[in-house]
Amino acid sequence: MTEHSRETDFRTWVLEHRTRLRTTAFLLCGDWYLADDLVQDALGRLYSRWGRVVAAGDPRAYVRRILCNLHTDYRRRPARREISEADVASLHSHPHTSMDEPDDELIAALLTIPVGQRTVLVLRFFEDLSVEQTAALLRTSPGNVKSQTSRGLEALRSALRTRPAKNIRPTRFEGAS
Repeated sequence: MTEHSRETDFRTWVLEHRTRLRTTAFLLCGDWYLADDLVQDALGRLYSRWGRVVAAGDPRAYVRRILCNLHTDYRRRPARREISEADVASLHSHPHTSMDEPDDELIAALLTIPVGQRTVLVLRFFEDLSVEQTAALLRTSPGNVKSQTSRGLEALRSALRTRPAKNIRPTRFEGAS
């Protein structure tokens, strides 16, 4: 594979998948600007290994793992653990979202549940991964994924019950590939 064809293949792949990756990153972290940074960093890492990743299989699986790892690394930085309440309201909107009229209440509730549970829910229900795929990506057992899914869904239901009621409707995500 020539350098030009490698770059062309990579650019084509990125154009096809970046919206979905960005939305996944947002659902993991709750901040569109951080999501952009995570995706940019993940794509940089993917590009440096592009030939090997394509030869090994699905690049989306590889970049999903990178996104989860980057998000975990970001959360572990001591200076990044605090967020002011004034900033929370601004996390839910961004001018370039890929979601079709997102349910802000659902996203706000999702952002209140523990990060591990949120990660499992995003991978299972937004990325549509199986229990086994999620366990492999997170390097954990299928039983742990099932447990985190169950606890995460209960926490999400509880968060939605405690929020002021508006017309809650099913959310549809677009940009899936």
